[in-house]
Amino acid sequence: MNNNDVLRRLRYALDLEDSKMVELFGLGGQTVTDAQVNAWLKRDEDPDFQVCAEALFAAFLNGLIVDRRGPRQDARPPAVDPINNNTILMKLRIALDLQGDRLLALIELGGHKLSKHELSAFFRKPSNKHYRQCRDQVLRKFLRGLQLELRGTAPSD
Repeated sequence: MNNNDVLRRLRYALDLEDSKMVELFGLGGQTVTDAQVNAWLKRDEDPDFQVCAEALFAAFLNGLIVDRRGPRQDARPPAVDPINNNTILMKLRIALDLQGDRLLALIELGGHKLSKHELSAFFRKPSNKHYRQCRDQVLRKFLRGLQLELRGTAPSD
């Protein structure tokens, strides 16, 4: 999944307005405009579509963490470069304060069965022998489950 796709799905699932999204980018340390956010949320085939850079997307996720959990005592969460599905899932887990069982339930609600061991492998360091790359399908099903829980509607894929 690309950053724009995840951004669109999160915006819908969490019912975020453009002004709130601009605020979240600001909390993550990036200044953006409503026009930029609108361009990132457009469909890929739209002529006004723009790709959301990894650094900006990481700032959005960090801003979401700060907004939902409060600022850290020491500093802002560091931006992770390059950002991947494991990082996205980890940051959403932190921002939404999700424990393992609830995260598994959301993935299952989205239509994918996963064990606790498979889930924990996503949050290990890449150097760990049990580390596993989170595939697009798992992230997509998590976002679908989140949307179903929060909005009660299925996404229009």
